[in-house]
This record gives sequence, structure tokens and C-alpha cells, in this order.
Amino acid sequence: MNRSRQKRLGARIVGLLVLLAVLGLMLRWFEHRQVYQPDRELETSGSELGRPFEDVHFTARDGVILNGWFFPAEKDSPRGHLVYLLCHGNAGNISHRLEHCAALLETGAGVLVFDYRGDGRSEGRPGEEGTYLDAQAAHQWLRQKGFAAADIIALGESLGGGVASELALRQGLGGLILQSTYTSITDVGSELFPWLPVRWIASIKYDTRGKLPAIKVPILLMHSRADGLIGFHHAEQNFAAANDPKLFWEIAGAHNNFLEGDRARYLEGLNRFLTALEAVRAQRQSEGATEERR
Repeated sequence: MNRSRQKRLGARIVGLLVLLAVLGLMLRWFEHRQVYQPDRELETSGSELGRPFEDVHFTARDGVILNGWFFPAEKDSPRGHLVYLLCHGNAGNISHRLEHCAALLETGAGVLVFDYRGDGRSEGRPGEEGTYLDAQAAHQWLRQKGFAAADIIALGESLGGGVASELALRQGLGGLILQSTYTSITDVGSELFPWLPVRWIASIKYDTRGKLPAIKVPILLMHSRADGLIGFHHAEQNFAAANDPKLFWEIAGAHNNFLEGDRARYLEGLNRFLTALEAVRAQRQSEGATEERR
């Protein structure tokens, strides 16, 4: 092979490598855009609910400063010691979750809703490990606020289900709620984009189903058959993978319209779960007292 042909071949190889690198970057950009859809602009304030709230800031382990809103339970609520840690979905920010917070507050527990890095007034850029650190920071804020780990209920909505599941492995919780949640992001991606080799190229996993066998707290799974984004079968498979005690509660409405679909049904499921949690706690306290007497 003469020198000119070697040069042409070398140029083609370099060109091919550059093309592959560009395609790889484009696929990573596309993947990130599908999973994370942050919104920096807050449309309203937590004060719109017309009840006490705190606009709070806390810092993740890697130094990223995060923002959230804390709504305490009513002072005379028998469930005032309980608090939901709301890990919201991939689009929007905490200002788009006020109605959800209002519904959760109706069950008598408090609520902390926070924005992942890159959302609202939280610093940084979203990523899988980053969202896990964000949830841990929110959990730590609640602990410093005085909530026992056993009184914190992580509620993962859509994307937040993967975040809340990881939190259940990293920190102590009283319960875990997976609402409209996937088995894994790669499963959803392969269903939404069947013409792409998602399972081969995906770098963002959020493997909810894979984590469930190791989670030992009571679990509530809520899903609607009308969910056109994350199919009902995801919840069925997650439920099969979860440990007892667990509860499956079918809700109504499209993926983001669960309250409009049937608010009363949604609240009934939450109240049943909280009642079950209280029964589990009472049983454990009774068993502990029996052991002490022995």
C-alpha cells in the first residue's frame, strides 16, 4: 500500500471515529433530554395553599444547594408525626405540585417537596446519582427537623419512583409509595423508542424493580390503567418484586391527571396505607415490649 492510500485510509478511519463520537454525544443528549425536563421558573409560591409553610434550602453531599417547601401537618392531627418526602416527576418543579401537596396534607401528615438539582431554584444539573444525593439531602433535612426515620414516607411519583426506591436502600424510612412508576428507565425507553437499541446504549438506569427485593419497608404501589406513558404492567411487575407488607391500589386518570381522575380514590389508597403503617408500628412496639419483659 503506497503512502497516499495509507493517508486516505487513515483519514477515513479518523472520520469514522469522529462520526461515532458525534453520534454518541447526540444519543447521550437525546437520552438526557427524555429523562430530565427541568423548569427553572417557579409559577407560584407555597403560600398559595393558604397554610403555614417553610421555604427551605439544604445542601447535598457533593455541595449542591437545593430548594424545597415544607408544609407541616395540622397541629391537632393524630398523624402529625408523619411526613411525606415527595420525589416528583421529571417535568416542571415544586410550583407545579401544589395540588398534589394539598391532597397529601388531607391525610393528616406533613409534606416536604423538593426540587432536584437543575429544577426551580435548586443548583446544578440533573443526573441519576445526583438525584439520589438530592433525596438523601431532603431526608437529612427532615431528620434535623426532628422527624424519626420511621416517620418519613418517601413518595416517588413517576421518575421520582426510582429516586425514592434508592432512598429506601440508603436511608431509614417508615414506608415507600411508588406512584405511576416504571420498572426501569431502560424498560420505558425500549417501549417508547423500539427502533433504538436502548438496552445497549442507555446510561441512565433507575432500576426500580431490581431494587425492590432488597427494600424491607411497607410499600404502596399506585397506578392507573389509563396511564399512557408508563404502562400498568410496570406497576404489576414492581408489585410482584416487592416484599410484604405491600399494597396495590389502582387509581384513575392519565399519567399526570391522577387527582382529576379520581381524587377521592387516590386519598382512600393513601389513608389505607397510613392505617396499615400505624398497625405495623403498633405490632412492632408490642413485640418489643414483650421481648423486654422476657
